[in-house]
Amino acid sequence: MDFLDALANIARSFFDIEAMLRTLPNVLAYGLWNTLILALSATAVGIVVGLLLAMMGTSRHVVPRLLSRVYTDVFRGLPAILTILIIGTGLAPIFNLFTRGNPYPLGILTLSLIASAYIGEIFRAGILAVDRGQLEGARALGMSHGDAMRLVVIPQGIRQVLPSLVNQFIAIVKDSSLVYFLGLITTQRELFRIGQDEAVTSGNLSPLVLAGIFYLLITVPLTHVVNALDRRLREGRRPRRSSATISPPPHTAAVDVISATPRDASPSRTTTTIGGSR
Repeated sequence: MDFLDALANIARSFFDIEAMLRTLPNVLAYGLWNTLILALSATAVGIVVGLLLAMMGTSRHVVPRLLSRVYTDVFRGLPAILTILIIGTGLAPIFNLFTRGNPYPLGILTLSLIASAYIGEIFRAGILAVDRGQLEGARALGMSHGDAMRLVVIPQGIRQVLPSLVNQFIAIVKDSSLVYFLGLITTQRELFRIGQDEAVTSGNLSPLVLAGIFYLLITVPLTHVVNALDRRLREGRRPRRSSATISPPPHTAAVDVISATPRDASPSRTTTTIGGSR
């Protein structure tokens, strides 16, 4: 009987449908969109800054490499919550002059600074994974170092790290829940803060469970997208199978020709390649 009472208590505390339905309008109107806006904005800024950090990190000069290393070590080494509190409270008096006390841009800035450190390392790994012959081949064609990096190396490096970038976006979605420390107003609050406010008001944890469900609705499909992308990039595009007989391409087709020379009338077997040079 005590066990059944405990189960009933858990159901009332975490899976109260009525409490979830009361929270759902605020989740749909504010929490979901603010979470996506924070994550997408931080990812967009993080990609731009991260690409710059990756180019600095792979530079032939010491100073840009050192600056990139220091930035990456600092923002990857500190806990995200500590970075948000230090920048959010420390730089707030300066940014408030431009944002008129609105903490929302400051939240995007802090998430972007953290994301760019991780994305920069992802891009750097992708660039270093490109075979050096690609760069040398582009330089041999007359491209400058910058053009060879921009047009040949970086596009190939980005393609190789697409699954890691999607993984990083998932991490940013979850980190957006830490921005509530900056004191967002009701219409700016993300999923976690909306759920927490309702949980405190109602004394029931079901709104937080609802917020968790929405986090899963965002992250789980993206996780499968990451797996599909990773599998596709590892296996490559598979050739289409056909029941018809596959004939060799014209430029490699070889035909055995039996020819007989009229002089000795003895057949000789030669091989002729059609449509291609030998």
